[in-house]
Amino acid sequence: MSKLNMRNTTLCYIERDGKYLMLHRTVKENDLNKDKWIGIGGKFEEGESPEDCLRREVLEETGLCLDSWRYCGIVTFVSDEWGTEYMHLFHSEAFHGSLRRCDEGELEWIEKETLLTMPDLWEGDRIFLRLMEERAPFFSLKLCYQGDRLTEAVLNGNRLF
Repeated sequence: MSKLNMRNTTLCYIERDGKYLMLHRTVKENDLNKDKWIGIGGKFEEGESPEDCLRREVLEETGLCLDSWRYCGIVTFVSDEWGTEYMHLFHSEAFHGSLRRCDEGELEWIEKETLLTMPDLWEGDRIFLRLMEERAPFFSLKLCYQGDRLTEAVLNGNRLF
């Protein structure tokens, strides 16, 4: 597969009072996450480390500055429509700043329990959200999709389904 079809991204779940700051992706037309609820993050820029990308994307999308974070794992998304993505997953409860409007959609604090039942959440996200909540050791999760349907999940080399 060519380098153009593979991308590195970050995704951060910022937590406050039992809620995650979520982004409802409603703005961009040709967006693989169109109308989905996701955490905060985006694509690496040239020369960035996962932590560099994390800090920049959180600041750009929310106006918040992260004070500390936990690097939870790497999620490999394989899609028949969008190519392969290597997502570096983070969690943070330490931040400062004022939340601002995001040009990619609506930001909203959502109860963690409510989030897991929302229909506009990627099916595979429920797997890594559970692992993150359980404070699982650093993990590698591979999620294979055909369209919006999750067809395979592999955790640390072991097939879940």
